[in-house]
Amino acid sequence: MNFLVLGTDARSDQEAESLDETGNRSDTIMLVHIKRDNSGAFIVSIPRDSYVDVPAGGTWKGGKNKISSALAFGGANLAAKAVFNLTKVPLTGAMIINFNGVQKMVEAVGGVNVCTQFEVKSWFSDKVWGVGCHDMTPAETEEFVRQRMYVPGGDFGRIRNQQNVIKGLMKKVVSSGTLTSPGKLDSLLTTAAESLTVDQHTDIRNLAFTLKGINPDNVKFATAPATGLFDSDAGNAVQLDMPGVEALFQAVRDDKTDEWLAAHPQADVPTIS
Repeated sequence: MNFLVLGTDARSDQEAESLDETGNRSDTIMLVHIKRDNSGAFIVSIPRDSYVDVPAGGTWKGGKNKISSALAFGGANLAAKAVFNLTKVPLTGAMIINFNGVQKMVEAVGGVNVCTQFEVKSWFSDKVWGVGCHDMTPAETEEFVRQRMYVPGGDFGRIRNQQNVIKGLMKKVVSSGTLTSPGKLDSLLTTAAESLTVDQHTDIRNLAFTLKGINPDNVKFATAPATGLFDSDAGNAVQLDMPGVEALFQAVRDDKTDEWLAAHPQADVPTIS
């Protein structure tokens, strides 16, 4: 199974209710690959400023642009088309979450412990998270996951922050006994349903029961390879390493992500290239 996860910077309830409409750019783009035997997952982050072919849709006539623009031009449907155009990975479903949804999910599990391999300074306050692990409240988690100014690699650092928050959230769900307690699990699923906009074919409850046996240690992360930044007609953009991207998503299609990751270890401190 392969799921597209889009994150936006919409923060109000009114914005959150229209996440599937045009106007919101996707600050976060992740392709979640579930292994065929359901033993683990592989989550690939695609940099939001990746300069790619965006198919025609909505107000967009088609052509090269930042991949994050697809959601703004044509909603989630066009975003999914743009990701498929890049990866050729067939999607089982898609879901969208905003920053307010991140807070709700963390609140539902009573806070998370997030580890970082590099220092993260907040652009919004005097908060600093040093190298190591930190217990975070829902509000702190949102603040942490939004940082990209004072982190290595800019948006690549924010991508790593997002991945680390997901790790922390998954581990908390397991360690708190949520998956083995019907009451806790039902509460979490209710919160997830309120925090996510999902496509009509995705049933969050059924998906959770299908995947709840996956050990968080068997969930691996990667970022689509890039060669650097350049000035495009859409502004400063990320130049993807297209041969590397093809090899990565070929591994996803072939369900050989462990082999790919062994050959392409991800650096602890992210860089643009």
